[in-house]
Amino acid sequence: MDQIIIYGSQYGSTYRYAQQLSEETNIPAVSYREAPDLSRMHTIIYMGGLYAGGVVGLAKALRGFSIQNGQKLLLVTVGLADPDESKNRDNIRTSLQKQLSPELMERAKLFHLRGRIDYRKLSFGHRMMMRVLYQSLRRIPTEKQTAENRALIETYGKQVDFTDFSALEPIIQEIQRE
Repeated sequence: MDQIIIYGSQYGSTYRYAQQLSEETNIPAVSYREAPDLSRMHTIIYMGGLYAGGVVGLAKALRGFSIQNGQKLLLVTVGLADPDESKNRDNIRTSLQKQLSPELMERAKLFHLRGRIDYRKLSFGHRMMMRVLYQSLRRIPTEKQTAENRALIETYGKQVDFTDFSALEPIIQEIQRE
């Protein structure tokens, strides 16, 4: 086995993507808590949920890892923010830079997927964090709000699912590229 999918999932969106990618590529998927030694892996796909500016399990899974010639590292984030907006991609990149060495950031291929949220299933801490964010966004005049802010206000407290398994296709193509 020289390929692996490692995932860090809090509420299940990233887990679902990892399982789907595993099915489509026949690459085993494991939680970051059970990640093997990565030094002998040719292709490492890390999929992690975005929460409060960080990627779940990323720093732990790649602690001490130094990418070698011939190794491929794909980093896949899963969050609610629309990755088609450049500001959101920039924010994700900034979060990744806080968790990874410059070498890993430079050599990794980045992908961004959208997940889901069900406010009823959030932990107390995450519910409170979202509530504070919601209340602060509501104070911003409508004409100054971003599309992402308006979407968060409109969906606050609801169940929203942006999961799109077809968005895995560019990742699959990159895995197959030599």
